[in-house]
Amino acid sequence: MGDLQKQIQEAADRLVESGEERGLQVAVYRDGVQVVDVVAGVADSETGRPVTSDMPFYNFSIGKGATATVAHVLAERGLFGYDTPVAELWPEFARHGKQGVTVRHVLSHTAGVPGVPLDTTPEDVCDWGKMVAALEDAELWWEPGTKVGYHAYTFGFLVGEIVRRVTGKPISQVLREEVTGPLGVADELYFGMPEKEHARLARLEDVPMDMSAFADMPADLPMFKAGPMTLMPTAALGSRPDYLSADIPAGGKTSARAIARMYAALLGEVDGTRLISAERLREVTAVASSGIDEVFGMPSTWGLGYGIGGPASTAEESPTVFGVPGAGGSAAWADTATGIAFAVTKNHLTNDFAAAESLGSLVTRG
Repeated sequence: MGDLQKQIQEAADRLVESGEERGLQVAVYRDGVQVVDVVAGVADSETGRPVTSDMPFYNFSIGKGATATVAHVLAERGLFGYDTPVAELWPEFARHGKQGVTVRHVLSHTAGVPGVPLDTTPEDVCDWGKMVAALEDAELWWEPGTKVGYHAYTFGFLVGEIVRRVTGKPISQVLREEVTGPLGVADELYFGMPEKEHARLARLEDVPMDMSAFADMPADLPMFKAGPMTLMPTAALGSRPDYLSADIPAGGKTSARAIARMYAALLGEVDGTRLISAERLREVTAVASSGIDEVFGMPSTWGLGYGIGGPASTAEESPTVFGVPGAGGSAAWADTATGIAFAVTKNHLTNDFAAAESLGSLVTRG
């Protein structure tokens, strides 16, 4: 596997030298052992600060994989089942006919509450009580379980409030106590990140984007009803101190090695720690929902909290691969067939997953 380390280091260096990327990390685990630890480029273009292996990046939805993992660890303890109605744990959620929504619906993006109010501000997103109240007042877009649609922000708050109701603790604390602490990466994988730690983060940069594509889209598209454009992932949004400090478990701040280590500990033991049983792993990585996404219009296939398929492959092509990518081109996934866990984190927010696809292909070939 030394060859793979060398191949990925060379590929990462080329991405930086070409200007396609600014700074990135790549981590690969095989059968619980880290076999690739690559960094390239700079964390901050202005200062030239280099990327290091322990440096967290704000990677947006890549954190949903950690959110789902917390839920599975608690389900394994018997705190709830996947078919438990959410309202049984959180009675106020039942308003407006939502009493039939189950934990399974939430994890498989079929709950029918994919949107936040269109007047939601970034400050509101940082206010847990306000976001929970909005979900309690939300009306269903469809009958739970009948359609699939990406719950971009609401997934994190739905799972997070379920976790809070059954443990009495914020999901950040449960993540640290049950997942990142035992794995030794509590200072590399966060939802809410203490302000004193913010200086460690890589600095995000936007790739220039052609906004005219949005201008040509019909105003009544579901994606425009799911939340305001001001909450779309950008470098400015992902650099706000309040966003970095707040528990927003629809996203996360992580190093590549921390999130890859978490996926490795779902597949099996990592230094004596295994997060869930083999039986539960089979259950949560089986297809739970699939179809054309009601919000964004693309084909989608979900297990329980993880997308099925790889960055460059469909669920049919890679049925044993599961994970969650993040806006800007980061990605983290694992493969139950090969025992490989992989993550790439980066600070140049591209509109595609080209880097993850090219680096991931080296891993799958290797």
